[in-house]
Amino acid sequence: MKFDRNKHVFHSPDFEEIIKDTIRFFNGTPVQSIPVPEKFHGTGVYAIYCIAKTGVYKDFHDINRTSYNVPIYIGKAVPSGWRQARSSNSTETLNYELNNRIREHGRSLEQGAELKTNDFRCRFMILEGAESDLIGTVEAALIRSYKPIWNSLIDGFGNHDPGSGRYEQAMSDWDVCHSGRLWAKKCKGKHKTKKDLLVSISDFMIKLKEGSK
Repeated sequence: MKFDRNKHVFHSPDFEEIIKDTIRFFNGTPVQSIPVPEKFHGTGVYAIYCIAKTGVYKDFHDINRTSYNVPIYIGKAVPSGWRQARSSNSTETLNYELNNRIREHGRSLEQGAELKTNDFRCRFMILEGAESDLIGTVEAALIRSYKPIWNSLIDGFGNHDPGSGRYEQAMSDWDVCHSGRLWAKKCKGKHKTKKDLLVSISDFMIKLKEGSK
């Protein structure tokens, strides 16, 4: 049987426009403190923004202090059972994955060396019902668009405790730079040096500042 790749390629201008619409909506959502003051239910996509006046990320302050244009991290919170296709997309089923994920990040910021929770803000978009199927796609589109430093260069901010028996892996770049999470200290694998990572952060911030002018 002759193979024709073109017969396997799907393309939809309508789908592209839907993703553009979700990103426009996302960028227009209100900015909130971390953790969000009021507990809310839902799943979706979120971004974290830095407004620190001091430290290695201080250049974010001038970039984000009014418009919050450049996230430091982008993530998602999916319905329980999503990875095993057991989740329900019913809007009547209340879950708090998005709220809980942002609160979890707040604890990481509290524990992280040289970081202050008050120096960070978030915005998020709730995707429920049929729209919850877009969560992974929208997250990926936002990461491609903004290339946040904690997604693209200093990996590990969104990591969870790997659990007993898996501490032979290396400590994440984020935990090397911002030590404090107790479970991360149990990771014994060889990791990059903090000195080298801080140089990478400095180079990233210089390029980011130049690009914002």
